[in-house]
Amino acid sequence: MDILSLAPILLLVVAFYFLLIRPQKNRQKKHTEMVNAVEPGTEVMTTAGIFGTVREVTDENLSLEIAPGTVIRILPAAISKVIHPSLPPMDDAE
Repeated sequence: MDILSLAPILLLVVAFYFLLIRPQKNRQKKHTEMVNAVEPGTEVMTTAGIFGTVREVTDENLSLEIAPGTVIRILPAAISKVIHPSLPPMDDAE
């Protein structure tokens, strides 16, 4: 076997790494950083589309208040994104 017969296989391995594996690792790293930055009072959306405010953070789960007086426990991995408060609309009247 010569090196030219292995070239297509090596090219596929390199392509898979740069197109699939590396971007997935970057997404996973960003998600882990986001979850670690969550603290009580943060508004989040879960992977199921539930919006709520984090009330308590432990190593294994989060307490999420989804309505006044309604608190559920979720896994930190279930957080899809952090909802940043939007700025109030500016009044153009001078």
